[in-house]
Amino acid sequence: MGRVTERRRVTRVRAGAVSARPDTLVAEEPLEIRLAGKPLAITMRTPGDDFALAAGFLVSEGVLASADDVRSIVYCAGATEDGSNTYNVVDVQLAEGVALPDFTLERNVYTSSSCGLCGKASLDAVRTTTHFPLADTPPLRLSPALLSALPDRLRAAQRVFDRTGGLHAAALFTESGELVDIREDVGRHNAVDKLVGRALTDARLPLSRTILLVSGRASFELAQKAVMAGIPVLAAVSAPSSLAVDLAAETGMTLVGFLRGESMNVYAGEERIMLEGAGA
Repeated sequence: MGRVTERRRVTRVRAGAVSARPDTLVAEEPLEIRLAGKPLAITMRTPGDDFALAAGFLVSEGVLASADDVRSIVYCAGATEDGSNTYNVVDVQLAEGVALPDFTLERNVYTSSSCGLCGKASLDAVRTTTHFPLADTPPLRLSPALLSALPDRLRAAQRVFDRTGGLHAAALFTESGELVDIREDVGRHNAVDKLVGRALTDARLPLSRTILLVSGRASFELAQKAVMAGIPVLAAVSAPSSLAVDLAAETGMTLVGFLRGESMNVYAGEERIMLEGAGA
């Protein structure tokens, strides 16, 4: 299997001094996801947690709702001439009775590490009906202080980032701020898929009592993935997109952006944030 990091020679310039040295870089390789033997998507990812990534992707596509929906996930022979296994192709076989998605709605499913899934036929095709409508009953009630503490906890748990500086991270926290799980990847959407896929495997869906924190911006796709997993709160250290805000408002999800220090912007679902006495 591919390594999470790789070494490359770099010419380093510091204050006019030039030197050559090895540098640690995050690995990036393609992963083809097949469903019932048929190619469905290709994503550029950091190797590792590939089965969880595939499972999480299928949760976000509305195909999977529980571990019982999966018969098997296996590596397939790669694209080499001799047919050897490159560990860059996985095939997901569904359990008996689980419906395959409509492959006539296929797009050119190329997923890049920067933009997420590209080429969706329409916005309607993205707004997949979730198996887990947001219903955190009783609703989560989170203090600004609790949310403010989460980015430092996320950063402290980023093991590969410390060596490369080139990874996104996604983490799940309990409503009391305890870290449940964290995944890193060159693609922020992949990191979320790995989290959700692991939760599916561990029979923890829906994630209705959790907070999802992402290290970058909150795109529409990340908001969709949170909704599909039943996550009521999505927080990001950077900006959300307009469609992410719209989706959060439509589905009842709380969306927090620019979560830095004691500052944050609440774009939707502010009823879950205890703003009394916080200068609201």
